[in-house]
Amino acid sequence: MRAVIALAALLGSVLLSLCLVWLSAEGSARGWEKDARATTDGTPRVMRSLRSPSAPSQSPTNRTTPNQFGIQKSEQPLKCKEMWNNNWSSSIKKKRYSEDYYLQIVGKLQNCTWKRRPQEYARFRSELAACCDATHNFITSQNNTPLGSNMSYEVDNKKTIHITEEIFRMLPESQPLDYPFKHCAVVGNGGILRNSSCGAEIDKSDFVFRCNLPPTTGDVSQDVGNKTNLVTVNPSIIAQKYNKLNEKTANFLENIETYGEAFLLLPAFSFRSNTAASFKVHRTLKEFGAKQKAIFFYPRYLKNLAQFWRTKGVKAYRLSSGFMITSAAVELCENVKLYGFWPFSKTAAGTPISHHYYDNQLPKPGFHAMPKEYNQILQLHGRGILKLQFGQCLAN
Repeated sequence: MRAVIALAALLGSVLLSLCLVWLSAEGSARGWEKDARATTDGTPRVMRSLRSPSAPSQSPTNRTTPNQFGIQKSEQPLKCKEMWNNNWSSSIKKKRYSEDYYLQIVGKLQNCTWKRRPQEYARFRSELAACCDATHNFITSQNNTPLGSNMSYEVDNKKTIHITEEIFRMLPESQPLDYPFKHCAVVGNGGILRNSSCGAEIDKSDFVFRCNLPPTTGDVSQDVGNKTNLVTVNPSIIAQKYNKLNEKTANFLENIETYGEAFLLLPAFSFRSNTAASFKVHRTLKEFGAKQKAIFFYPRYLKNLAQFWRTKGVKAYRLSSGFMITSAAVELCENVKLYGFWPFSKTAAGTPISHHYYDNQLPKPGFHAMPKEYNQILQLHGRGILKLQFGQCLAN
Protein backbone atom coordinates (compact mmCIF):
# COMPACT_ATOMS: atom_id res chain seq x y z
CA MET A 1 0.00 0.00 0.00
CA ARG A 2 2.86 2.35 0.87
CA ALA A 3 4.51 1.55 -2.50
CA VAL A 4 1.29 2.46 -4.35
CA ILE A 5 1.00 5.78 -2.51
CA ALA A 6 4.66 6.60 -3.23
CA LEU A 7 4.23 5.77 -6.90
CA ALA A 8 1.13 7.98 -7.14
CA ALA A 9 2.94 10.87 -5.49
CA LEU A 10 5.86 10.47 -7.91
CA LEU A 11 3.56 10.46 -10.94
CA GLY A 12 1.76 13.57 -9.65
CA SER A 13 5.08 15.38 -9.25
CA VAL A 14 6.17 14.47 -12.78
CA LEU A 15 2.86 15.60 -14.29
CA LEU A 16 3.03 18.88 -12.36
CA SER A 17 6.57 19.49 -13.65
CA LEU A 18 5.52 18.74 -17.22
CA CYS A 19 2.59 21.15 -16.94
CA LEU A 20 4.85 23.89 -15.62
CA VAL A 21 7.34 23.31 -18.43
CA TRP A 22 4.56 23.39 -21.06
CA LEU A 23 3.06 26.57 -19.59
CA SER A 24 6.48 28.20 -19.53
CA ALA A 25 7.16 27.20 -23.14
CA GLU A 26 3.72 28.40 -24.21
CA GLY A 27 4.28 31.72 -22.47
CA SER A 28 7.68 32.13 -24.16
CA ALA A 29 6.25 31.26 -27.54
CA ARG A 30 3.43 33.76 -27.11
CA GLY A 31 5.91 36.38 -25.99
CA TRP A 32 8.11 35.66 -29.02
CA GLU A 33 5.08 35.88 -31.32
CA LYS A 34 4.11 39.19 -29.75
CA ASP A 35 7.63 40.58 -30.14
CA ALA A 36 7.80 39.29 -33.71
CA ARG A 37 4.55 41.00 -34.60
CA ALA A 38 5.74 44.21 -33.00
CA THR A 39 8.96 44.23 -35.01
CA THR A 40 7.67 42.96 -38.36
CA ASP A 41 4.38 44.78 -38.93
CA GLY A 42 4.92 46.93 -42.02
CA THR A 43 8.71 47.13 -41.67
CA PRO A 44 11.31 45.56 -44.01
CA ARG A 45 13.79 43.19 -42.41
CA VAL A 46 16.86 45.27 -43.25
CA MET A 47 15.37 48.42 -41.76
CA ARG A 48 14.02 46.55 -38.72
CA SER A 49 17.48 45.39 -37.79
CA LEU A 50 18.81 48.93 -38.08
CA ARG A 51 15.98 50.52 -36.18
CA SER A 52 15.71 48.03 -33.32
CA PRO A 53 18.89 45.93 -33.11
CA SER A 54 18.82 43.43 -30.28
CA ALA A 55 21.64 43.52 -27.77
CA PRO A 56 22.56 41.29 -24.84
CA SER A 57 21.53 42.57 -21.45
CA GLN A 58 24.17 44.58 -19.63
CA SER A 59 25.05 44.04 -16.01
CA PRO A 60 24.51 47.06 -13.75
CA THR A 61 28.26 47.59 -13.41
CA ASN A 62 28.66 47.99 -17.21
CA ARG A 63 25.89 50.51 -17.79
CA THR A 64 26.80 53.91 -19.19
CA THR A 65 24.86 57.01 -20.16
CA PRO A 66 23.07 56.65 -23.52
CA ASN A 67 24.18 58.95 -26.35
CA GLN A 68 21.78 61.17 -28.35
CA PHE A 69 20.48 58.14 -30.25
CA GLY A 70 19.88 56.05 -27.13
CA ILE A 71 22.81 53.65 -27.67
CA GLN A 72 24.82 52.72 -24.60
CA LYS A 73 28.53 53.22 -25.29
CA SER A 74 29.32 49.74 -24.02
CA GLU A 75 26.59 48.29 -26.27
CA GLN A 76 27.71 50.19 -29.35
CA PRO A 77 30.25 47.71 -30.82
CA LEU A 78 27.72 44.88 -30.54
CA LYS A 79 24.94 46.91 -32.11
CA CYS A 80 27.20 48.10 -34.91
CA LYS A 81 28.44 44.59 -35.57
CA GLU A 82 24.85 43.41 -35.89
CA MET A 83 24.12 46.19 -38.36
CA TRP A 84 27.24 45.49 -40.42
CA ASN A 85 26.66 41.73 -40.47
CA ASN A 86 22.99 42.03 -41.33
CA ASN A 87 21.72 40.15 -44.34
CA TRP A 88 21.04 43.48 -46.11
CA SER A 89 17.87 42.71 -48.03
CA SER A 90 17.95 44.61 -51.32
CA SER A 91 14.19 45.04 -51.66
CA ILE A 92 11.92 47.40 -49.76
CA LYS A 93 8.34 46.30 -50.06
CA LYS A 94 6.75 49.54 -48.99
CA LYS A 95 6.93 52.29 -51.58
CA ARG A 96 7.59 55.17 -49.21
CA TYR A 97 9.32 55.88 -45.94
CA SER A 98 9.33 59.15 -44.07
CA GLU A 99 12.45 61.26 -43.69
CA ASP A 100 12.38 60.62 -39.96
CA TYR A 101 12.48 56.89 -40.62
CA TYR A 102 15.68 57.15 -42.66
CA LEU A 103 17.22 59.76 -40.39
CA GLN A 104 16.80 57.40 -37.45
CA ILE A 105 18.81 54.79 -39.34
CA VAL A 106 21.47 57.31 -40.36
CA GLY A 107 21.70 58.49 -36.76
CA LYS A 108 22.60 54.99 -35.62
CA LEU A 109 25.07 54.48 -38.46
CA GLN A 110 26.83 57.72 -37.51
CA ASN A 111 27.71 56.23 -34.15
CA CYS A 112 29.47 53.25 -35.67
CA THR A 113 33.11 53.19 -36.67
CA TRP A 114 33.29 52.49 -40.41
CA LYS A 115 35.65 49.73 -41.51
CA ARG A 116 36.58 48.87 -45.08
CA ARG A 117 35.94 45.21 -45.92
CA PRO A 118 38.20 44.16 -48.81
CA GLN A 119 36.42 40.86 -49.42
CA GLU A 120 32.98 42.50 -49.61
CA TYR A 121 34.42 45.19 -51.87
CA ALA A 122 36.07 42.65 -54.18
CA ARG A 123 32.90 40.55 -54.35
CA PHE A 124 30.66 43.48 -55.20
CA ARG A 125 33.17 44.96 -57.65
CA SER A 126 33.33 41.62 -59.44
CA GLU A 127 29.52 41.51 -59.60
CA LEU A 128 29.43 44.98 -61.13
CA ALA A 129 32.20 44.17 -63.60
CA ALA A 130 30.41 41.02 -64.80
CA CYS A 131 27.30 43.05 -65.50
CA CYS A 132 28.53 46.41 -66.68
CA ASP A 133 32.35 46.53 -67.04
CA ALA A 134 33.05 50.21 -66.42
CA THR A 135 36.73 49.72 -67.16
CA HIS A 136 35.90 49.17 -70.84
CA ASN A 137 32.37 50.50 -71.27
CA PHE A 138 31.87 53.49 -68.98
CA ILE A 139 32.71 55.95 -71.77
CA THR A 140 31.74 55.76 -75.45
CA SER A 141 34.98 55.10 -77.35
CA GLN A 142 36.16 54.02 -80.78
CA ASN A 143 36.92 50.61 -79.26
CA ASN A 144 33.32 49.90 -78.24
CA THR A 145 31.58 51.90 -80.99
CA PRO A 146 32.59 50.81 -84.52
CA LEU A 147 32.59 53.31 -87.37
CA GLY A 148 29.49 52.84 -89.54
CA SER A 149 27.52 51.02 -86.84
CA ASN A 150 24.01 51.92 -85.65
CA MET A 151 24.02 52.46 -81.89
CA SER A 152 20.83 52.20 -79.83
CA TYR A 153 19.98 54.97 -77.39
CA GLU A 154 19.92 54.12 -73.68
CA VAL A 155 16.33 55.17 -72.92
CA ASP A 156 14.94 55.72 -76.42
CA ASN A 157 16.13 52.20 -77.19
CA LYS A 158 13.96 51.81 -80.27
CA LYS A 159 15.87 54.66 -81.86
CA THR A 160 19.42 54.42 -83.18
CA ILE A 161 22.14 56.80 -84.26
CA HIS A 162 24.43 56.06 -87.20
CA ILE A 163 28.10 56.46 -86.23
CA THR A 164 29.42 58.63 -89.00
CA GLU A 165 33.06 59.55 -89.44
CA GLU A 166 32.39 62.94 -87.80
CA ILE A 167 30.89 61.31 -84.69
CA PHE A 168 33.59 58.64 -84.64
CA ARG A 169 36.30 61.33 -84.52
CA MET A 170 34.64 62.87 -81.46
CA LEU A 171 35.24 59.66 -79.49
CA PRO A 172 38.45 58.82 -77.63
CA GLU A 173 40.29 55.80 -79.03
CA SER A 174 39.88 53.90 -75.75
CA GLN A 175 38.70 54.60 -72.21
CA PRO A 176 40.21 58.02 -71.32
CA LEU A 177 40.38 57.56 -67.52
CA ASP A 178 43.74 56.37 -66.23
CA TYR A 179 42.31 53.89 -63.72
CA PRO A 180 42.63 52.34 -61.19
CA PHE A 181 42.68 55.27 -58.80
CA LYS A 182 43.75 54.84 -55.17
CA HIS A 183 41.33 57.21 -53.46
CA CYS A 184 38.25 58.68 -55.15
CA ALA A 185 35.76 61.27 -53.94
CA VAL A 186 32.28 61.31 -55.43
CA VAL A 187 30.83 64.70 -54.53
CA GLY A 188 27.07 65.08 -54.60
CA ASN A 189 25.34 68.43 -54.35
CA GLY A 190 23.33 67.93 -51.15
CA GLY A 191 22.73 70.84 -48.77
CA ILE A 192 24.47 68.79 -46.07
CA LEU A 193 27.79 70.02 -47.55
CA ARG A 194 27.13 73.57 -46.35
CA ASN A 195 29.42 74.32 -43.36
CA SER A 196 30.86 70.78 -43.59
CA SER A 197 34.52 71.87 -43.92
CA CYS A 198 35.07 68.89 -46.25
CA GLY A 199 36.83 70.85 -48.99
CA ALA A 200 40.42 70.11 -47.96
CA GLU A 201 39.67 66.40 -47.53
CA ILE A 202 37.98 66.19 -50.93
CA ASP A 203 40.90 67.94 -52.65
CA LYS A 204 43.35 65.36 -51.26
CA SER A 205 41.64 62.59 -53.24
CA ASP A 206 43.41 61.16 -56.28
CA PHE A 207 40.32 61.56 -58.46
CA VAL A 208 37.25 63.74 -57.82
CA PHE A 209 33.88 63.13 -59.51
CA ARG A 210 31.21 65.85 -59.47
CA CYS A 211 27.70 66.15 -60.89
CA ASN A 212 25.94 68.73 -63.07
CA LEU A 213 28.42 71.64 -63.15
CA PRO A 214 28.14 72.70 -59.48
CA PRO A 215 29.91 75.82 -58.13
CA THR A 216 33.27 75.15 -56.45
CA THR A 217 34.70 78.64 -55.96
CA GLY A 218 34.12 81.42 -53.44
CA ASP A 219 32.63 80.74 -50.02
CA VAL A 220 31.62 77.16 -50.88
CA SER A 221 35.16 75.96 -51.68
CA GLN A 222 36.03 75.31 -48.04
CA ASP A 223 33.08 72.92 -47.89
CA VAL A 224 33.16 71.26 -51.33
CA GLY A 225 36.76 71.70 -52.49
CA ASN A 226 38.10 72.92 -55.83
CA LYS A 227 39.59 69.82 -57.41
CA THR A 228 37.58 68.28 -60.25
CA ASN A 229 38.69 65.48 -62.56
CA LEU A 230 35.31 64.59 -64.04
CA VAL A 231 31.99 66.42 -63.88
CA THR A 232 28.71 65.31 -65.43
CA VAL A 233 26.71 67.77 -67.52
CA ASN A 234 22.96 67.53 -67.88
CA PRO A 235 22.05 68.82 -71.37
CA SER A 236 19.11 70.68 -69.80
CA ILE A 237 21.67 72.96 -68.11
CA ILE A 238 23.20 73.76 -71.48
CA ALA A 239 19.75 74.53 -72.87
CA GLN A 240 18.38 76.57 -69.97
CA LYS A 241 21.42 78.30 -68.49
CA TYR A 242 23.48 78.78 -71.63
CA ASN A 243 20.78 78.97 -74.33
CA LYS A 244 22.14 75.87 -76.11
CA LEU A 245 25.48 77.73 -76.53
CA ASN A 246 23.95 79.95 -79.21
CA GLU A 247 24.51 83.22 -77.35
CA LYS A 248 26.17 82.48 -74.00
CA THR A 249 29.24 80.58 -75.14
CA ALA A 250 31.68 83.00 -73.49
CA ASN A 251 29.80 82.71 -70.20
CA PHE A 252 29.90 78.91 -70.41
CA LEU A 253 33.65 78.80 -71.15
CA GLU A 254 34.35 81.22 -68.30
CA ASN A 255 32.34 79.15 -65.81
CA ILE A 256 33.94 75.80 -66.66
CA GLU A 257 37.43 77.29 -66.26
CA THR A 258 37.06 76.49 -62.56
CA TYR A 259 37.20 72.78 -63.38
CA GLY A 260 40.72 72.92 -64.81
CA GLU A 261 41.47 70.02 -67.16
CA ALA A 262 38.43 68.00 -66.11
CA PHE A 263 36.40 65.75 -68.37
CA LEU A 264 32.85 66.96 -69.02
CA LEU A 265 30.71 63.81 -69.18
CA LEU A 266 27.43 64.09 -71.12
CA PRO A 267 24.59 61.60 -71.81
CA ALA A 268 24.63 62.25 -75.57
CA PHE A 269 23.17 58.83 -76.37
CA SER A 270 20.57 58.46 -73.62
CA PHE A 271 17.79 60.40 -75.36
CA ARG A 272 17.82 61.54 -78.97
CA SER A 273 16.99 65.04 -77.71
CA ASN A 274 20.33 65.08 -75.80
CA THR A 275 22.51 64.48 -78.82
CA ALA A 276 22.63 67.93 -80.44
CA ALA A 277 23.38 69.78 -77.17
CA SER A 278 26.08 67.27 -76.20
CA PHE A 279 27.75 67.49 -79.60
CA LYS A 280 27.58 71.31 -79.38
CA VAL A 281 29.54 71.20 -76.10
CA HIS A 282 32.18 68.96 -77.72
CA ARG A 283 32.55 71.25 -80.76
CA THR A 284 32.65 74.41 -78.61
CA LEU A 285 35.45 73.11 -76.39
CA LYS A 286 37.46 72.10 -79.43
CA GLU A 287 36.80 75.31 -81.34
CA PHE A 288 37.93 77.56 -78.49
CA GLY A 289 40.85 75.36 -77.41
CA ALA A 290 39.44 74.80 -73.93
CA LYS A 291 41.40 72.71 -71.42
CA GLN A 292 38.35 70.55 -70.71
CA LYS A 293 37.35 67.60 -72.89
CA ALA A 294 33.82 66.43 -73.62
CA ILE A 295 33.16 62.70 -73.38
CA PHE A 296 29.94 60.69 -73.54
CA PHE A 297 28.36 57.98 -71.40
CA TYR A 298 28.25 54.65 -73.24
CA PRO A 299 24.51 53.85 -73.57
CA ARG A 300 24.91 50.10 -73.23
CA TYR A 301 26.78 50.59 -69.96
CA LEU A 302 23.96 52.71 -68.54
CA LYS A 303 21.34 50.26 -69.76
CA ASN A 304 23.14 47.32 -68.13
CA LEU A 305 23.67 49.33 -64.95
CA ALA A 306 19.96 50.15 -64.72
CA GLN A 307 19.15 46.46 -65.09
CA PHE A 308 21.72 45.56 -62.42
CA TRP A 309 20.15 47.89 -59.86
CA ARG A 310 16.63 46.93 -60.92
CA THR A 311 17.32 43.40 -59.70
CA LYS A 312 18.20 44.96 -56.33
CA GLY A 313 14.96 46.91 -56.04
CA VAL A 314 15.91 50.25 -57.60
CA LYS A 315 13.18 50.72 -60.19
CA ALA A 316 13.11 54.20 -61.69
CA TYR A 317 12.58 55.87 -65.01
CA ARG A 318 16.30 56.61 -64.89
CA LEU A 319 19.10 56.37 -62.33
CA SER A 320 20.44 59.65 -60.96
CA SER A 321 23.81 60.92 -62.20
CA GLY A 322 25.26 60.57 -58.71
CA PHE A 323 24.22 56.92 -58.49
CA MET A 324 25.66 56.18 -61.94
CA ILE A 325 28.98 57.79 -61.01
CA THR A 326 29.09 56.01 -57.66
CA SER A 327 28.62 52.65 -59.40
CA ALA A 328 31.41 53.39 -61.88
CA ALA A 329 33.72 54.62 -59.11
CA VAL A 330 33.48 51.29 -57.30
CA GLU A 331 34.94 49.63 -60.40
CA LEU A 332 37.51 52.31 -61.18
CA CYS A 333 38.78 53.13 -57.67
CA GLU A 334 40.29 51.13 -54.83
CA ASN A 335 38.69 53.36 -52.16
CA VAL A 336 35.50 55.36 -52.67
CA LYS A 337 34.12 58.05 -50.37
CA LEU A 338 30.86 59.90 -50.96
CA TYR A 339 30.18 63.49 -49.92
CA GLY A 340 26.99 65.51 -50.22
CA PHE A 341 24.69 62.52 -50.74
CA TRP A 342 21.74 63.62 -48.59
CA PRO A 343 18.18 63.51 -50.02
CA PHE A 344 16.61 65.01 -46.89
CA SER A 345 15.29 68.45 -46.01
CA LYS A 346 16.99 68.44 -42.61
CA THR A 347 20.07 67.15 -40.84
CA ALA A 348 20.09 64.15 -38.52
CA ALA A 349 19.75 66.66 -35.67
CA GLY A 350 16.63 68.14 -37.29
CA THR A 351 18.11 71.39 -38.63
CA PRO A 352 16.48 72.43 -41.94
CA ILE A 353 18.81 72.50 -44.98
CA SER A 354 18.43 73.31 -48.68
CA HIS A 355 18.18 70.56 -51.29
CA HIS A 356 21.48 71.61 -52.90
CA TYR A 357 24.34 73.40 -51.19
CA TYR A 358 23.91 76.23 -53.73
CA ASP A 359 20.10 76.36 -54.17
CA ASN A 360 16.86 74.70 -53.10
CA GLN A 361 15.61 73.52 -56.50
CA LEU A 362 13.90 70.17 -56.01
CA PRO A 363 14.25 67.28 -58.49
CA LYS A 364 11.50 66.42 -60.94
CA PRO A 365 9.00 64.13 -59.10
CA GLY A 366 8.99 60.50 -60.20
CA PHE A 367 12.06 60.75 -62.45
CA HIS A 368 14.58 59.19 -60.04
CA ALA A 369 14.12 56.68 -57.19
CA MET A 370 16.06 58.62 -54.56
CA PRO A 371 14.90 56.70 -51.44
CA LYS A 372 15.69 53.37 -53.12
CA GLU A 373 19.08 54.63 -54.29
CA TYR A 374 19.94 55.99 -50.87
CA ASN A 375 18.98 52.70 -49.27
CA GLN A 376 21.48 50.94 -51.54
CA ILE A 377 24.18 53.48 -50.68
CA LEU A 378 23.54 52.89 -46.98
CA GLN A 379 23.94 49.17 -47.59
CA LEU A 380 27.24 49.65 -49.44
CA HIS A 381 28.45 51.82 -46.55
CA GLY A 382 27.36 49.23 -43.99
CA ARG A 383 29.08 46.42 -45.87
CA GLY A 384 32.37 48.35 -45.97
CA ILE A 385 32.37 48.69 -49.78
CA LEU A 386 32.41 52.50 -49.79
CA LYS A 387 32.28 55.20 -47.14
CA LEU A 388 29.48 57.74 -46.87
CA GLN A 389 30.31 61.05 -45.22
CA PHE A 390 27.25 61.97 -43.14
CA GLY A 391 28.10 65.41 -41.82
CA GLN A 392 31.06 67.63 -40.98
CA CYS A 393 34.59 66.51 -41.80
CA LEU A 394 37.10 66.44 -38.98
CA ALA A 395 39.97 68.92 -39.21
CA ASN A 396 43.34 67.26 -39.90
